[in-house]
Amino acid sequence: MAQPGLAVVEVGAAADQTALAIQELLAGRWATAPDDRTPREPGEPGVRLRCYLDVRQALNT
Repeated sequence: MAQPGLAVVEVGAAADQTALAIQELLAGRWATAPDDRTPREPGEPGVRLRCYLDVRQALNT
């Protein structure tokens, strides 16, 4: 990432529901650019999901 405090998290999970649940947990803590699809690699088990986080920005809770 180009600036400190920005992060990319790639999640590998067995199922869509698991990957999306992890994304939801991350979004509850930091500003997140969510993704709504979990692509599968042909011939590979599971799914992948990429989340972009801004950990400099605290959420109002």
